[in-house]
Amino acid sequence: MLHTRTTPAERRRAFRERLASGRLLRVPGAVNPLSARLIQETGFDAVYLSGAVLSADLGLPDIGLTTATELAARAQQICRVTDLPALIDADTGFGGPLNAARTVQLMEDAGLAGLHLEDQVNPKRCGHLDGKTVVSREDMTRRVRAAADARRDPDFLLMARTDARAVEGLAAAIDRAKAYVDAGADAVFPEALADEREFEAFRAAVDVPLLANMTEFGKGPLLDARTLQDLGYNVALYPVTLLRLAMGAVEDGLRTLAAEGTQESLLPRMQTRSRLYELLGYEEYTAFDASVFDFTLPPGA
Repeated sequence: MLHTRTTPAERRRAFRERLASGRLLRVPGAVNPLSARLIQETGFDAVYLSGAVLSADLGLPDIGLTTATELAARAQQICRVTDLPALIDADTGFGGPLNAARTVQLMEDAGLAGLHLEDQVNPKRCGHLDGKTVVSREDMTRRVRAAADARRDPDFLLMARTDARAVEGLAAAIDRAKAYVDAGADAVFPEALADEREFEAFRAAVDVPLLANMTEFGKGPLLDARTLQDLGYNVALYPVTLLRLAMGAVEDGLRTLAAEGTQESLLPRMQTRSRLYELLGYEEYTAFDASVFDFTLPPGA
């Protein structure tokens, strides 16, 4: 009702176990806490919080303008309403190694199951835009090592993202990934791989859980879940899918409302009031409230 039925520690252990199962985990990105509830209800394996989505939700481009505390606040809101493990995009860690260490502890406190840090310079930019710049491999290993040392819960997952494929090539990206694992990363997120062959090469070279970013309108192909499972990937990420769907529907609805002067024709496309109330758990809140106040005080009390 007001909160989840599981603890962060339980969700972290569950995420680790699912990663070790050999089964592909399907992880959509939430737009807000209510969409996280829907992700759980629809049967997905975990929920994701995208830095690009948070930036867009605040009306900002994804160029490193958001802060660690803004991210942690949204993470806490989402972790409160879902029993799914939640993974978050922590950008570059918001500064140097000490900032990365603090970011890890902020995200632990928010109830997350894990985060990923990337090897772009700070401030960063969207991983599927041209003109990215990456820090040296040594700088990123210091960032990862500081993050790993800052963990208080060993089950909190630390994932390293490398953006080096678009800057230095595939071989360099693989070498960086191996160095990040040696520095303490539990899993790797290779960003912007160009084709299925590159996904296969990365899997052959790196022996930790791998995430495949299935973002729309990006540099890489949209591979289906069966293909990713066959390639040996552990996580299929759909980071911005729900935001794109929602904003597309909002734009279409506003144009219709402006043109027709009424929302009547839009009603079949809307979530109904009863469905929203079901998702929010109105009935459970009402039953709880009645149980709290359903008593009579004795005379003189």
